[in-house]
Amino acid sequence: MIYSYNEQVQVDFDRARTREVFAKIFALLKNEKDELLAFDDIKSILKPKSTTYKGTFPVEISLIVGSEGRYKDFNKRFLPRYQHLRRRWQRVDMAHHQNKILPAVKLYEIGGVYFVRDGNHRVSVAKMQGAAFIDAEVISLDTEITITPEMGRKDLSNAVIAFEKERFFEATHLDVLRPECSIEFTSIGRYDDIIKHINGHKYFINIDQEEEIPFGKAMLSWYDNVFIPIITIITKENILNRFPERTPADLYVWIVRHWHELKERYGHDFSLKQAVLDFSQKYGKSFFDQIKEILRRIGFKIMKRKR
Repeated sequence: MIYSYNEQVQVDFDRARTREVFAKIFALLKNEKDELLAFDDIKSILKPKSTTYKGTFPVEISLIVGSEGRYKDFNKRFLPRYQHLRRRWQRVDMAHHQNKILPAVKLYEIGGVYFVRDGNHRVSVAKMQGAAFIDAEVISLDTEITITPEMGRKDLSNAVIAFEKERFFEATHLDVLRPECSIEFTSIGRYDDIIKHINGHKYFINIDQEEEIPFGKAMLSWYDNVFIPIITIITKENILNRFPERTPADLYVWIVRHWHELKERYGHDFSLKQAVLDFSQKYGKSFFDQIKEILRRIGFKIMKRKR
């Protein structure tokens, strides 16, 4: 069937919307996310230190994984998610069919993938029409983390945590000095917190010393006399059961902060074990609380699917 340009762009948009609907269904069946990454979220995770203008050149569309401002309007395949996008999308599609040259899109590059600054509809139409590349003006943000198109926000967080862990042990050699050492976190920035704790421990040790002890000696003292005793109490009291999906090291950081707050409020006689139990009672979830939370999440997912 031969369509006019006006008819063709309407057919193209309807086809794109149909594909988006099926993609959403398949994502629900597989319990996968079908959303673009939000650039500001990723930037807050990776914390780039510098930017570089790279100029204009063809970019592989499959490496465009997110958007700065329109990440809710398109799915991760850049298919339009809403009918209100029709008019603008069809205007871009019309230019494609008429072989009009459109301005280059504007992208951020970080970790090897790209995010749209301007030109989300142009990317969507180009991908829908089977284009492999699109001309783009690119600003690159510096990061040591490599990103792949399949990675989601949680994957990126895990990659950053793994990088921070590697850098921590390379700098401290704690895993060599204490081979049984296991410090795992589920949040970004916690290894920096550990360095601060060691330096704080070092400061208090040096108060009564004529000569300042080295960082390495303070680190081992911190590990043996602060970290391990707290982890031991967490283990013996089964505290971790009240904090699903968290690690002993996660609880260590929170408990130390809580202990300091309690000592400031009630005096320095407040024991470490009291602090651990108080933290667990105030912030932990019982088995029944966890069941209610699971049921609440299931209910939320069902309501979201109905929409």
